[in-house]
Amino acid sequence: MSILTRNEILSEIKQGNIKIEPFSIEYLGPGSLDLHLSNEFRIFKNMRRVIEIRDDARYENVTEKITVNDHLILMPGEMVLGITREKITLSHNICGWLEGRSRFARLGLLVHISTSFIQPGISNKQCLEIINFSPMPLALYPGTAICQFIFQRTIGEASYEGKFKEQDEENF
Repeated sequence: MSILTRNEILSEIKQGNIKIEPFSIEYLGPGSLDLHLSNEFRIFKNMRRVIEIRDDARYENVTEKITVNDHLILMPGEMVLGITREKITLSHNICGWLEGRSRFARLGLLVHISTSFIQPGISNKQCLEIINFSPMPLALYPGTAICQFIFQRTIGEASYEGKFKEQDEENF
């Protein structure tokens, strides 16, 4: 597997193997694409019960969806789920990685906890597991280029058929 550079990404877009909606070339770097934070979030309900981590655990049961008009304050140690504005569709021989941006990591913001690998064949917006590791409150603004997507070619072809294959603001 190899990471695609800017020209390879553009070539794959032209061939229809990568689709990004909306797409703006200004957010395409030498080896990644910046993705922007939507105004839809899932915040955790204040609960004092134990959540059992089992195969049938559901995040929907402990979060509520909100829409933010201006910004969302994330307190130290607090976590929210966000989603990207961009929808990414990958062919069966392209996969990718979701990574934070160093400018925000240096302020204590983590944009994904453990789900950085993006499967081939997806067609969705990316769910972000955002946590504030800093000692101060952080304000999250919709429209911010919050993370980056790194494209990679696979050896062979495959297609993700799981629960989140076509997630967007309605079903994240």
